[in-house]
Amino acid sequence: AARPAPGGGPAPGSRGLWSDAWHDLRRNPVFVVSALVILFLVTIAVWPQLIADGNPYQGDLAKAQDGPAPGHPFGFDLQGRDVYTRTVYGARASITVGICATAGAALLGSVLGGLAGFFGGWWDSLLSRIADVFFGIPILLGGLVFLSVVTSGSVWPVVGFIVLLGWPQISRIARGSVVTVKQQDYVLAARTLGASNGRMLLRHIAPNAVAPVIVVATIALGTYIALEATLSFLGVGLKPPTVSWGIDISSASTQIRNAPHMLLWPAAALSITVLAFIMLGDAVRDALDPKLR
Repeated sequence: AARPAPGGGPAPGSRGLWSDAWHDLRRNPVFVVSALVILFLVTIAVWPQLIADGNPYQGDLAKAQDGPAPGHPFGFDLQGRDVYTRTVYGARASITVGICATAGAALLGSVLGGLAGFFGGWWDSLLSRIADVFFGIPILLGGLVFLSVVTSGSVWPVVGFIVLLGWPQISRIARGSVVTVKQQDYVLAARTLGASNGRMLLRHIAPNAVAPVIVVATIALGTYIALEATLSFLGVGLKPPTVSWGIDISSASTQIRNAPHMLLWPAAALSITVLAFIMLGDAVRDALDPKLR
């Protein structure tokens, strides 16, 4: 928090939590590197044709499982499709699932957890019991059961499933943060002055309780991308003709001895993506947690 000046206003040159965090993040090489990697991944997810002018669906069976060749640095897969092009286009599905699932889980979890922490009572008890039920469902087993009955191979059933099982974690973080913030003096003063519940939540509590949610959501985004690839690998997530790293890893796993390049490149792209988001989340956590300063 900013240190007050003798006259009662903020001291010259003082910074609040968010400006302090941004000041630290800009000087953290882990944040800079991970942010640049994520920016690149998001860019190719939106405009893959910038670095790959091929067709990810077009194949030549005469070149099936062939290694690197001029103009095809990653070789070809089982159907003679260019592995490089498919690896680039595979970023779109993974990034879309990760961002949409994280946004949905963060929004739902923050609203439910924040309301439970603010009002308490029976609403808090009900939400806690519901969250316990979802926490007791193994996520992979839940995915196999839930997605096995879905015929669509698009990203939205996967996003919906991840939101369904992902919101309880964020709701607990949001609840605990709101419970802590609502006991602060400035919130008690606002209540004494007659501020409405809506004003206290939106003006005083939410801006000061959102930092832990942002940290958890950023780290969870990488986890959700890995979960999508795992479900697609098992055959219940994304399905062809969708281009996905998980699908390509699954089809290449049976040919790992004959054509390891088919597995290497999509697996490397997936690992780099997940690692980048986890590194970003760690950097944001270090910047926003006052205990680590």
